[in-house]
Amino acid sequence: METNTAGIQIKTKRRWLADTVELLSSMRFAISLLALIAIASTIGTVLKQNEPMPNYVNQFGPFWFDIFAKLGLYAVYSAWWFLLIMTFLVLSTSLCLIRNVPKIVKDMRSWREHVREQSLRNFHHKAEWHTTGPRVASTHQISAHIARLGYKFKVSEKDGATLISAKQGAVNKWGYIFAHSAIVIICVGGMLDSDLSIRMQQWFMGKVAFDGSGVIANIPQQHRLSLANPTFRGNTMIPEGATSSTAIIPQPKGVLIQDLPFTIKLNKFIIDYYSTGMPKLFASEVTVKDHETGKTFSATIKVNEPLIYKGVAVYQSSFEDGGSHLSMTAFPMTGMQSTSFPLSGEVGGSTPLQSVGGSTGGNDYTIEWSGFRPFNVENMKAGQDLRAVNTNTSFNQQLSADLDKHTGSAAKSANSKDLKNVGPSVQYKLRDKTGQAREFHNYMQPMQLDGATMFLAGTRDNPNEAFRYLRIPADDDDTIVEWMRLRAALANPEWRDLAAQRYVKHALPESPQKMPSQLQEQLRLSALKGLAIFAGDGKSQAAGFVAISRFLEQIPAAEQGKAADVFMKILNGSMWDLWQVAREKAGLPALDLNEKRARFMQLSINALSDSFFYGAPVYLQLSGFEEVKASVLQVTRSPGKNVVYLGCLFLVIGVFSMFYIRERRLWVWLKDSDGGTSALMALSSQRKTLDFEKEFEQLKQQLAQLPPQGGAVSAPASAPEAH
Repeated sequence: METNTAGIQIKTKRRWLADTVELLSSMRFAISLLALIAIASTIGTVLKQNEPMPNYVNQFGPFWFDIFAKLGLYAVYSAWWFLLIMTFLVLSTSLCLIRNVPKIVKDMRSWREHVREQSLRNFHHKAEWHTTGPRVASTHQISAHIARLGYKFKVSEKDGATLISAKQGAVNKWGYIFAHSAIVIICVGGMLDSDLSIRMQQWFMGKVAFDGSGVIANIPQQHRLSLANPTFRGNTMIPEGATSSTAIIPQPKGVLIQDLPFTIKLNKFIIDYYSTGMPKLFASEVTVKDHETGKTFSATIKVNEPLIYKGVAVYQSSFEDGGSHLSMTAFPMTGMQSTSFPLSGEVGGSTPLQSVGGSTGGNDYTIEWSGFRPFNVENMKAGQDLRAVNTNTSFNQQLSADLDKHTGSAAKSANSKDLKNVGPSVQYKLRDKTGQAREFHNYMQPMQLDGATMFLAGTRDNPNEAFRYLRIPADDDDTIVEWMRLRAALANPEWRDLAAQRYVKHALPESPQKMPSQLQEQLRLSALKGLAIFAGDGKSQAAGFVAISRFLEQIPAAEQGKAADVFMKILNGSMWDLWQVAREKAGLPALDLNEKRARFMQLSINALSDSFFYGAPVYLQLSGFEEVKASVLQVTRSPGKNVVYLGCLFLVIGVFSMFYIRERRLWVWLKDSDGGTSALMALSSQRKTLDFEKEFEQLKQQLAQLPPQGGAVSAPASAPEAH
């Protein structure tokens, strides 16, 4: 009894093992894995991979960020579950090959000569004929003819009959072997080039990502990967004249430092431009020094022309600013002062901004210089709506969509383009004492927009947003000085009062002395109130057009349209007088009103309304620069690349073998009959095509018309065929 129980258990285990192997090697299991890989690849394509974690928090919020992080969606191709799927796919395909390759090879070598006459009669494609010659002569003639057609054949003697078994295109079964082997090879090559080795070092060798700041040479060893690391993909940024012997490998929670077997010195970064100002060539002239031998040599790294040395490939990836020196002019955006003051900075560094004349509202800020571009190619198509602020909110996205699809590049411009180089721009963050920061992007030169000359000042609250632009009109000297003068005057209550008094003198149709003093005072108070509301001194605690809108909401709806027209006429007139008061206080002559200055005034009022949402105590205008370029190089060691190439070659061979090589099996059964020999032919193929049908008809006629030596042939008779 115990022996029977043990035997049953052994049989059960064997059956379970066989069922498991059958499942793993089945087509349905492999297709399921491929479907999962396709879904994961779609996620990895749609969702940007290996971005800084704060970007994902801003995009999805804390709740979904945590869920997506646990699923590993921010680094799909290195997630444990993705690597597990790849491992099972390799295992499944390998088992499939192990199970089926011996059968396929055996079938390729077999002649299938154990068929019977009745079996051949059951074939769909068959034919019969009769010859008067002997069976031996017919066998010789038919064998020679099918050999000329490219068939390999074998002659077998049966009881009273001769069977000719022939085959052609049997090598197409190698297509199955090559195609399935290609899947295994490509997956193995991909896993060799994945960060599996880095993960193994993190799991078993104590390597951890570095999330701090400091000099790369001083970073501890637990954050560094040795030269023995078999595969990696990192970046290094080298300013002109500087060197680098490490690559930075981004990780979800920091970076890892990969040491290189050589040092790269950037002698010069070359960038050429098209006539439109768009870049057409990036190249880095470098000197490489081998750490082991001390050997040095020069090389030029271009896009698609990498430097390959000691198994490490160095590609030209992009370029950045290497610490350009910037000269800025700061204009107060708050308070009653319009006097500018100089500032200087270096890209990648920071500059303190202390309270100067009340321009920063009594708070201290730090300017973090994050970017500089000497060229900016933008789509300046006429007629596009580049309004920076709409009537409902502070800033809209229109300018960003048309002008800033890619800062400094026209790569994503709309289909209708008017590409122009609009000159240098600077990008920086303004951070207050509490650590809150707002980012800005200002162009150095004014642009022609909608027939007017404008300075563009961009702002955004976080890096995931597009920049929204404040448009400041340029004065007669193409500067921002007059607009800044008007802005400071609007913040001065005394000057607003003077402007209201002057407005009364200009607005009344008759001499003010002939008008009732009560009417004069009422008009003055209306002008003064309009200026105060627009300046933000009203009860609504708002400013600009938003404050005016809230004020008009207090008037009955039937009278709001008329009241708005009157209010805007008074505001426009009093703003002109306010500008003249400001010029007079600065010792400048008054200006005559003409169409150009009226246009400037209207644009200035729009910009003043928008400026209350700018969110900065100062406006920084780039006044000069000394550019320092830096090259961004991608450094990789990818031993799996050649493996993947081999897999791709196998895949091409396999696909072409399966689709363009057709296997045909031919049998001819010959037996003696009255006065001669009767022949029965059958032809089969894996795929029934029109070419196969044509080949069968030709072969049937050719074989039936082969007379043996000294013999004659009777007409062929084809048996009725049924599908």
